[in-house]
Amino acid sequence: MANIWLRVALVLYGIGLLYILVALTRTRKVFNSLALHAAYLGMVLHFVAIAETVNQSGERSLASLSVAASILGFLIMVVFLLAYMVYQTTSTGIAVFPVVFLLTFVAATGQEPFVLASASARQGWLIAHIALIFAGYAALVLSFSASLLYLIQETMLKAKRATGFVSRLPALQVTDEIGFRSLLIGFPFTTAGLAIGLMLAQAGFGHIDFQDPKILLSLLTWGVYLVLVYTRWSAGWRGRRAAYLGAGVFAMALVAWAANYYSAVHRLAHP
Repeated sequence: MANIWLRVALVLYGIGLLYILVALTRTRKVFNSLALHAAYLGMVLHFVAIAETVNQSGERSLASLSVAASILGFLIMVVFLLAYMVYQTTSTGIAVFPVVFLLTFVAATGQEPFVLASASARQGWLIAHIALIFAGYAALVLSFSASLLYLIQETMLKAKRATGFVSRLPALQVTDEIGFRSLLIGFPFTTAGLAIGLMLAQAGFGHIDFQDPKILLSLLTWGVYLVLVYTRWSAGWRGRRAAYLGAGVFAMALVAWAANYYSAVHRLAHP
């Protein structure tokens, strides 16, 4: 049943993805309403699928790639809909819906049971680590989407070609604020998740191997993230420079994610 609910959620997210593609050329309020309702319902069914998967497995873990992808996609959708409730714009869906659809597709085609492989995981610390990191990733995806929209909109406005989809975007200041607030929300989650991850590495191996690609890249990503938050908060960076740096943090986060497959630390859990 979990996989059935997940596949239904995938179809509903597909409606949102289709809306974004249509919105690039034209807009209709009925399409906007349909996409939002589909996203809300898809998120509910997605949560049900995750809960049933955890219940059926008999163990609470995110060691499975498909389950991890599912939860990350769900959290990204939660952040997107929360942003919509505040700013009443679906424009960030241009990046959010494709990412959520892809993650849910990976999950729906690869659901399998998962187990825990370490005492620290059974104590719940691994769960907290992954949940916090994923929450940070979800906020970072929304920030990246806002940064992308900002760069596109600013370029088109300067070229005096703000027509079609660009003309329907919120003001540059609003797009910039969405990106900034997403960063502020995501940074504490990322920091806490990284701290717990280092604690788990210490407990599992007796030391922290800073040469491990996952640990090294995660710390570098966190450092750039910190610089971005500081420059935006204290130095007043806004606009293009902040958008480029935000996109850079997102790219580094992707590289850090890929490093999971080359890391000894992340063999603490396995399917």
